[in-house]
Amino acid sequence: MSLSYENVCAFLFQEARFLDERDWDSWLALYDENCTFWMPAWDDDGELTEDPQSEISLIWYGRRAGLEDRVYRIRTERSSATIPDTRTSHNITNVEIVEQAGSTLKLRFNWHTMSIRYNHTDHFCGTSFYTLDTSGPSPIIKDKKVVLKTDYIRHVIDVYHI
Repeated sequence: MSLSYENVCAFLFQEARFLDERDWDSWLALYDENCTFWMPAWDDDGELTEDPQSEISLIWYGRRAGLEDRVYRIRTERSSATIPDTRTSHNITNVEIVEQAGSTLKLRFNWHTMSIRYNHTDHFCGTSFYTLDTSGPSPIIKDKKVVLKTDYIRHVIDVYHI
């Protein structure tokens, strides 16, 4: 299936809504079983780390099972990062289809998320890079790389902040 620009945007907006509404089952269903989810860290020289297997990452999951475990911890209050609940508002801009070959679509976009917790609003921003498989009835995320541009993080950052 070839996706139009409008359908790509609708897909991204839907993922953002699932995160804002904490609709974890719908959010997880957007990810392939063998997906990678990676947020590299900035090294001491101001460069992004390049290998999640040998360098520090802010977030790294090599399969959807890691995301499922994270969601389990959020749901069962086994995550101090999510107590009390955090309210989020995801905003997506500058969506660009970078490459489309067969059923594989690569895209990038900028995002800004506001996170409200303890009567304080934190702002996170960055750029995300997705590889989608569009061969089925709806797109599925094969790879997600998130470049966090926010320099200062007051507390733990989680999958729903980005």
